[in-house]
Amino acid sequence: MTIATGEKMPTGAFGTMTDAGPGAISTDELFSGKKVVLVSVPGAFTPTCSMNHLPGYVEQASAFKDKDVDTIACMAVNDVFVMDAWGKDRGVGDNVMMLADGNGEYAAALGLELDASAFGMGKRGQRFAIVVDDGIATHVAVEAPGQFEVSKAEAILAAL
Repeated sequence: MTIATGEKMPTGAFGTMTDAGPGAISTDELFSGKKVVLVSVPGAFTPTCSMNHLPGYVEQASAFKDKDVDTIACMAVNDVFVMDAWGKDRGVGDNVMMLADGNGEYAAALGLELDASAFGMGKRGQRFAIVVDDGIATHVAVEAPGQFEVSKAEAILAAL
């Protein structure tokens, strides 16, 4: 079942790159006591994700801070090394936390998995953005297949 507005975010963990190498962050660490915008893309380095989706959040990071967002986090069903390299390539700096959902477990827990096998990409996460306030989903924006409207930075800023 897909996560809905007003529901508690599922428990889980993501891979992250630290100064000491690959690490992890739990959903409790990520969401507890914070307002977080969790953005999901089908894959790092893919065209819409790299040219539009992630850059929009990087460019609008200060506007999100102005709306009391503590963290912008971008997840994809990629490994921690790919997410780290993609973040460096896109110049995210400290503006966006890059999260690896390597096996797609969190996308599945949200009910937002995507079968991209027809494109040679296997199981992925759908394109979406969720505003999370202290562990509760307060706004859920899931894109229709092939679309990029409701989860882009400008749309989420308007919803805050």
